Amino acid sequence: MPLVGAVAWLPLAGPSLTEGGPTSTVAVIQGDVPRAGLDFNAQRRAVLDNHVQRTLELAEAVAAGEEPQPDLVLWPENSSDIDPYRNDDAARQIDRAARAIDAPVLVGAIVQGPGRFISNTAIVWDPEDGPGDTYVKRHPVPLGEYVPARSFFRFFSKQVDRVTDQYAGSEVGVLDVGGAPVGNLICFEVVYDGLVHDVVAEGAGMIVVQTNNATFGYTDESEQQLAMSRLRAVEFGRTVAVVATSGISAIVGPDGTVHRSSELFEPAVFVEEIAQRDSRTVALRTGAAPEWALTAVAVGALAVAAVLHRRSAR
Repeated sequence: MPLVGAVAWLPLAGPSLTEGGPTSTVAVIQGDVPRAGLDFNAQRRAVLDNHVQRTLELAEAVAAGEEPQPDLVLWPENSSDIDPYRNDDAARQIDRAARAIDAPVLVGAIVQGPGRFISNTAIVWDPEDGPGDTYVKRHPVPLGEYVPARSFFRFFSKQVDRVTDQYAGSEVGVLDVGGAPVGNLICFEVVYDGLVHDVVAEGAGMIVVQTNNATFGYTDESEQQLAMSRLRAVEFGRTVAVVATSGISAIVGPDGTVHRSSELFEPAVFVEEIAQRDSRTVALRTGAAPEWALTAVAVGALAVAAVLHRRSAR
């Protein structure tokens, strides 16, 4: 009870998407992929074209008064596996979509470099100025996005050489997208407490999880990632927009309620008003301190038990 009383004064988020701060109209684009599995993106241009096409269709719906004009548009991780900095045609297609919808698009792109690496990058693509601010994934997945001790693992399977090492970014993923302070996480970065804490602590009014789940096909991986995103929404009192190439894309309210969600391997478009919140939850205020404290208590309890056991043995 004393613990409950100590934190009762802290604000608790409700299910509303529009309460708690100024709102932005957010569009989520799930363009879908040609096929599931490890070779989901063998047709890289088809994946880009799918996301361009869904955005153009949304622009037509906006012009017809069927959908509100978005302030920002979210595309998923790997929506452009063609580096738009090096490929003029890919850049033109993204320009085309951004100008049609008349809003900045957060593009998930694979960018060449630095050096021998590739960078899993979120790019804020302005309809007038083109590519602007970026976020590079800070926590690439070992053996999936880079191979540590490659020569060792090659001993077990030469398939490791199919993996091109991704560069690990160092900047916290808070981006201004159409005036909204977006806390950007890429794929399973949503799992890591510190990465999510960082974006909210740096001023994110909402959280965006750009992800590509096509590799996992029809498994439960997409549901697991959505469950993690719901936890983060509650933990930090922020709306979470999950935007996936092939699903599950979703809009999750600050209390973990799923307001919108897509099916797997079907195109989907959501447009929602989302408040850019600045509340400070218990998790944001305390960080990892409770976990360390509980760990210390557990270690201390084990140490006391060991001492008592030795004394009783004597």
